[in-house]
Amino acid sequence: MAVLAAPDHTEVKQGGDITYLDMVDERKSLGESQIQKLFAGSTVFLTGGTGFLGKLLVEKLLRSCPGIKKLYLLARPKKNKDITKRLQEQFDDVLYDRLRKECPNFIQKISIIEGDVSQLNLGISHEDRVKLLKEVEFIFHGAATVRFDEALKTAVEINVRGTREILALARGCPKLKAMVHISTAYSNCPLREIDEKFYESPLNGEKLIDLVENLDEKIINNITPGLLGDFPNTYAYTKSAAEDIVQHYSTGLPVALFRPSIVIGTSKEPVAGWIDNVYGPTGVVVGAAVGLLHALNCNPLAIADLVPGDMVVNACIATAWRTARDYPGNHEDAPPVDQPPPIYNFVSSEQQPLTWRNFMKYNEIYGLHVPTTQAVWCYILYLTPSKFLYNFICFFLHWIPAYIIDAIAVLIGRKPVLRKAYKKIEKFSSVIGYFALRDWKFHNRNVQLLLKELCLADKYLFDFDIAQLDWKEYFSSYVRGVRVYLLKDPIDTIPQGIRKYYKLKFLHYLSSTIIFLVTLRLLWFVLKYSVGILL
Repeated sequence: MAVLAAPDHTEVKQGGDITYLDMVDERKSLGESQIQKLFAGSTVFLTGGTGFLGKLLVEKLLRSCPGIKKLYLLARPKKNKDITKRLQEQFDDVLYDRLRKECPNFIQKISIIEGDVSQLNLGISHEDRVKLLKEVEFIFHGAATVRFDEALKTAVEINVRGTREILALARGCPKLKAMVHISTAYSNCPLREIDEKFYESPLNGEKLIDLVENLDEKIINNITPGLLGDFPNTYAYTKSAAEDIVQHYSTGLPVALFRPSIVIGTSKEPVAGWIDNVYGPTGVVVGAAVGLLHALNCNPLAIADLVPGDMVVNACIATAWRTARDYPGNHEDAPPVDQPPPIYNFVSSEQQPLTWRNFMKYNEIYGLHVPTTQAVWCYILYLTPSKFLYNFICFFLHWIPAYIIDAIAVLIGRKPVLRKAYKKIEKFSSVIGYFALRDWKFHNRNVQLLLKELCLADKYLFDFDIAQLDWKEYFSSYVRGVRVYLLKDPIDTIPQGIRKYYKLKFLHYLSSTIIFLVTLRLLWFVLKYSVGILL
């Protein structure tokens, strides 16, 4: 187990104009926070703390529940970088600026448990396991591989078997008050209507674990398409199997299953627009912003079920509070054995629906106010549900320019990169296309009931009321966050970005005109030659 030292944070961070400013402190008039009261003096164990949601969850727990006694994070060394160094770098992010200001000694509450969720017994030492069993009162299980093209064996080991190992740990914790398993709203995506209940998994979770443990990986890869059936990828498939594990291994435990839809950047806290990955819709925004992505195979009128990251973690923490409230004693006052864990579908489509057309419209409107200096071409993006039209646009706006520019690069002695980039973009587009071409009907009664049950103080401190979210205001911050935190393009370069955008736009119209005139000339030549032969 490693304890982190306080990071040196002297470097001035960029993007200060989008930092969420504290509102007038109204907490005294709102009364006592029940969530803060519950977590006061408690010990929390969290997996997935180095991922996007995990980082937000760590920050929110330590800042809004300052009474927490200890926060254990499961982490493993990565790429020749030990755990402590890896986490030190994480906590030096602008995301933790507000936490540093409000709780300067927060780092002392964090302890690292060396382990790996893909390993049996989570790969943790006997000493650390005994410590966790003795102290832990709350568990948030968010660790998962989110790669859609992950090999099935790896996805099962992390997403399915890892969940089983976490539940085994939870069962041995006599002080456990609540465990929240973070799944996804698309764990049952072959269905078009998804309620807050368990659905039958295509293959029993335990049998799936046995299969990957006993078959050769080459055989597993060969039978993967048949196993997936109507599931689009190994991620959704294994998250469904993980829910089966939760249903069967949580008997008698205070467990809740939390299903967020597509998680994107923060809306307000601790920093508006903060995001650290290019998964899903954010990848579309980044690709379009730099002038590489010009077409997306999607239904513009389909619902883009997006949820801000900060609202997701707020709802997740509130879920733990309600679970602990309903079952205050793990073994003495446990849920009935015939009662499945409650499920919370945290989605935006019910209270605040947003179409893919409006998603890109808002990004275009606010994005063109702050164009990036890293653009290689001007913004052009076509949304079409037609696979033929999508391929047609890609041929002319992706592949022809890629081959021309790569050929020029080879002639002048440089490395060709565009064809390789568009192969990745094509793969990315096929993944997101499944979700962008379809509509789902989600039910979220449990989430709405949870919101109503919060006291005024908690509604203020742990806001997740999607109905009150203003998408226009949100995307104004979101596109700036993409610019600052993903493209590493500070706000003070906006004037240069605007000048570059208009230059690229001029070049686009100039080149388009030249290509059109050349094409017209060639057609005229062919027509004249054909007529001459006929005469």
